[in-house]
Amino acid sequence: MVYLMMIFNVFLPGKILLTFSLCGENNDSTVIHSSTCSSSRSDTDVEIERSTCREHSGTNSVMVDSPRTSAVAQTCLDDSDRSTQANSNTVSEDDGLMEPSAATGKSAHGSDAETSIPDASFEEAMETMKSGSSTPDMPDDLSAGTIFEHTYLVESKDLNSLLFGPDSQFSKDLRELQGTMDYDEQPWTWKSQDPPSLTRTCRYTKGGTKLMKDIKTIEEQTYLNADGKSFAIMTHVRTPEVPFGNCFEVVLLYKITQSPELASGEESTHLTVSYNLEFLQSTMMKSMIEGSVKDGLKENFESFAEILSRHVKVADSAGMDKEQLLAPLQTDHPSHIRLAYKYFCNFTVISTVIMAVYVLVHILLSRPGPLMGLEFSGLDLPDTFGELITSGILVLQMERLLNMASHFIQARIKRGGDHGVKANGDGWLVTVALLEATSLPPISCGSVDPYVVFSCNGISRSSSVQLQTQEPQWNEIMEFDAMEEPPAMLDVEVFNFDSPFDLAISLGHAEINFLKHTSTELADIWVPLEGKLAQTCQSKLHLRIFLENTRGPEASVRDYLNKMEKEVGKKLHVRSPHRNSTFQKLFSLPHEEFLIADYACSLKRKLPLQGRLFLSARIVGFYANLFGHKTKFFFLWDDIEEVEVSPPSFTTVGTPSLVFTLKSGRGLEAKNGAKSQDKEGRLKFQFHSFGSFSKASRTIIGLWKTKSSAIEQRAKLEEDQDDESYDDLDDVQSMLSIGDVNLSKEYTVEHPIDANLLMGVFDGGPLETRTMSRVGCLDYTATPWEETKPGVLERHASYKFNRYMSIFGGEVVSTQLKTLSEDGDGWTVYDVMTLHNVPFGDYFRVHLRYDIRSVASSSEPRSCRCEVLVGIEWLKSSKFQKRIARNICDKLAHRAKEVLEVAGKDITSAMSG
Repeated sequence: MVYLMMIFNVFLPGKILLTFSLCGENNDSTVIHSSTCSSSRSDTDVEIERSTCREHSGTNSVMVDSPRTSAVAQTCLDDSDRSTQANSNTVSEDDGLMEPSAATGKSAHGSDAETSIPDASFEEAMETMKSGSSTPDMPDDLSAGTIFEHTYLVESKDLNSLLFGPDSQFSKDLRELQGTMDYDEQPWTWKSQDPPSLTRTCRYTKGGTKLMKDIKTIEEQTYLNADGKSFAIMTHVRTPEVPFGNCFEVVLLYKITQSPELASGEESTHLTVSYNLEFLQSTMMKSMIEGSVKDGLKENFESFAEILSRHVKVADSAGMDKEQLLAPLQTDHPSHIRLAYKYFCNFTVISTVIMAVYVLVHILLSRPGPLMGLEFSGLDLPDTFGELITSGILVLQMERLLNMASHFIQARIKRGGDHGVKANGDGWLVTVALLEATSLPPISCGSVDPYVVFSCNGISRSSSVQLQTQEPQWNEIMEFDAMEEPPAMLDVEVFNFDSPFDLAISLGHAEINFLKHTSTELADIWVPLEGKLAQTCQSKLHLRIFLENTRGPEASVRDYLNKMEKEVGKKLHVRSPHRNSTFQKLFSLPHEEFLIADYACSLKRKLPLQGRLFLSARIVGFYANLFGHKTKFFFLWDDIEEVEVSPPSFTTVGTPSLVFTLKSGRGLEAKNGAKSQDKEGRLKFQFHSFGSFSKASRTIIGLWKTKSSAIEQRAKLEEDQDDESYDDLDDVQSMLSIGDVNLSKEYTVEHPIDANLLMGVFDGGPLETRTMSRVGCLDYTATPWEETKPGVLERHASYKFNRYMSIFGGEVVSTQLKTLSEDGDGWTVYDVMTLHNVPFGDYFRVHLRYDIRSVASSSEPRSCRCEVLVGIEWLKSSKFQKRIARNICDKLAHRAKEVLEVAGKDITSAMSG
């Protein structure tokens, strides 16, 4: 039995409660009484009930053409007559009453009759529908969307009986939880239609509160399908007493379908509830009613799911494997024609087309007129103000239509390379199923065109764009290529699509930590989005995430340890399964996490705390138990910004120590173990008193280096592999294509500082680190300058853009050359940047040139003039070249300007101080 409660905010003081009752086998005149009969009734009660049922059945009544039914009816008729004549007040509790119509009763038995059938009629009615000559197909979900969808470890017919059968304990528990009063459930009756169907009406009252009065509800339920394995029930709910209650009704469709058998051999059933809102009259409150109904449905089905899970086991993720959970998503998506019809079917497009056709027909039917006013051959001007206004309106509408068409085409182009693409290689595979989002914040005119970008271990995947919806449904599957190391985080960000290169607006973002969620939780997870807009609207993203290892656990651990041994320089042994299990339970880690090493040490806080440091593939953890007082925390290798060796001191008991510095805003869950936190929000952890410091430090630093970000690894790889020198500057410029790119001057400024001081922003020291951090370059690293030829220095740099610099969080690998100017009064720095994980990043490279020259001045201190030139080197052709060039040049020129201004202010303040 299902109850539905809708909260009508502000103007609808109450909630709707949907219920189901029993179902029996009979025709329209047959009434199936499922509730226990009263033990005592008067003659008058019996006569009134007969009269009422005669009036109710009327012309549609037909006797059930069955010997068993006729016998039961005759027996019940005789019993009823004897009871009436004898003025008996008792009726057997096991009898059910069946009322044939007056005409049928007289023709069959010579008098009015009341018949009964046993309570088993519900199952018999299901068998009757199953054995029907033609069983209709399962209906499609209703248009407003799916409000409830779960899979349970139970047979479909048993779940149907639990929800809709007589005297269900589930329905009683749900009524008690939702506070239903005056519940009146009419018997199931047969409807005369092709094919016949069961229907009934329920009436009940939802208890009021201080702000809401009691609400009476009428609910009509009809079986559309019942073939023994699949069931479909349509429910119409009306609340006529609430304000505007006569204007609408809520329609719910319950579908119970049998799912494939699980690997364990258990039966499973899929329950889906979709809804629609049908307006019987027009009303200005339509949008408010729709929002209130949706909120009420969501709240109600939360309690519905809670009660149902007490009676049957949920199998959404616990009992089903990856293929079964993803199977419903691997269906054909709506065609371009259907999406275009949905997108363009609005007043703007229709009115524009009608007006354009009207004007075109007018032109075809009109004859050319004489030249008037300032017209001449080939130039036809409007002759009246009306023609001028009409032409202007048509031009504006056509422009709007063309913009919509361009937006739709660009959105469909972005659809999708990532959906359905299978991962390559062996190793750790991450599969993300993007189902839907709820309550996304509106951007303009109450609409939004959302798409989602996923990032994991430096690899990005993007979803398609859903047009003009705050409740998008993607049902898309994305896979990340195999990774050698198990990933720790999945970054998720939702954007509003404008065009491929315009500044998109972030609707919300989230980080999913694989170590804090079990595989069962990840298999069906609702992720709340962070950000001002998302938190205001309480936006959520519905995902199914699967992390699997194609190599197998033993081979993967051995391969990983072999790789680490080369970095650490020592033999790493595989820990026993028991020790691994103890480690996983200690920190509540998933089963795939394995221990690499552990060391006894002390944690330095106000007082040293003796404990043990644990190292695994993804975390650094510490555990201590001092007289029953436990201290436990861990942070990710990816959160570590730097690991330093600190010399012995009095506070570290005369032993060297290791200091871990985390990135700003990371590892806050481990704050209780931090020694300090700096102004930039970076936590510092200090460990000392190792049994063998050299062995521990070598292992920890080696592991940290291998866990650096993908960009830093690529930059170091380029540095290690780039051992050859170049003969002269012309060869270097040829390799970087500097001479083939047209550079345009984007920025010029003069600073009252010496040129050599300003060049400190390129020397890799603290000035450069602070400056790059302030202008939005995250994880900035740069190699030392190396002389490749007399007077020519080269280095490599890598960093990430923050969200304000790039909505895609792009990664940059840069090769820089530094030379003295020809006249010796300054420097020239060439910067060739390759952008990764941004749209069309493999189509181009960006070239920047910094010219910093000293300016002759009789006064002290000396000043310098700075010029920034920017250009684009195209590796592939694209029709978006102009837009890319404009967007990239503007952003990077602005960043270069900020770099020089921030560095100049920093140097000036240091000099004045």
